[in-house]
Amino acid sequence: MKYFLSVICTILYLSAAAQHPAFKVIPLGVKGGMDESNLSAYLVAPQGSSNYLCLDAGTLHAGLQKAVRNGLFKKPAGDVLRQNVKAYFISHPHLDHVAGLIINSPDDTAKTIYGLPFCLDVINDKYFSWKSWANFADAGETPQLKKYHYSPMTPAEATPVAQTELSVQAFPLSHSAPFQSTAFLVRSKDAYLLYLGDTGADAIEGSDKLLQLWQRVAPLLKAKQLKAIFIEVSFPEEQPRKQLFGHLTPSLLMQEMHTLDSLSGSHGVKGLPVVITHIKPTGNNEAAIHKQLTNMNALHLRLIFPEQGKLLAF
Repeated sequence: MKYFLSVICTILYLSAAAQHPAFKVIPLGVKGGMDESNLSAYLVAPQGSSNYLCLDAGTLHAGLQKAVRNGLFKKPAGDVLRQNVKAYFISHPHLDHVAGLIINSPDDTAKTIYGLPFCLDVINDKYFSWKSWANFADAGETPQLKKYHYSPMTPAEATPVAQTELSVQAFPLSHSAPFQSTAFLVRSKDAYLLYLGDTGADAIEGSDKLLQLWQRVAPLLKAKQLKAIFIEVSFPEEQPRKQLFGHLTPSLLMQEMHTLDSLSGSHGVKGLPVVITHIKPTGNNEAAIHKQLTNMNALHLRLIFPEQGKLLAF
């Protein structure tokens, strides 16, 4: 009887979420390498709003073009970038997470780039530097073109995003220690969406960064306020542990989800939408990861494999 009640509650929870979504998400890029036209970038807005923030910015224009072709916008991709994307939140400064921002900067409008200081320092020193690209920011080498403003975030401190109804908190992640990445917890009223940049598992990284993150979001999950988690699985199980370079495999993801489940109560993650990001498309990786995750899904997560330019609602 308890099992059937649990199933019914899960169905009702998912049905309610589908009928009254808090967020809309447009993936502009979903892969973790090779295809420069489809690298990590996700537009997020409250349901009913056309003002988006962009979580990472590996690919912008190509993803917006697909979104336009799919009917998600009724104006050219460049206009969407200039008018509807209000801010960037960058998890870490690897090229597959910032290339779209850099390349599109000449045609963009004034915006704020948010991130933890380690990330903004690299963008300032290595990218928006006249040695590698024009300095479109308001700090760093002169002359400064002052299109972008850097806004360093303080871990766990809520940051309201101008021209949107959203606020964001940043949490440090370990990405091939001692290097770092970031998780962003996006809030719209009483609903939350969690996006993780590249991350290794605590057990592999010798870290407790993910444990601290799960402890932070477990109460939100219990309260049914956490609407989705976006998290990477870059490699299939066949990848040697010594060659993960700060990334997850299906079994490592599931280990982390078991930790979150234990913190949020019995079957706390059941039915939770978990969006799988940053799959490296080399060889048969994508099919292998899909199959392995499905076979390992004893927690009954709602696994979602996003597609570029196709709307998601949570």
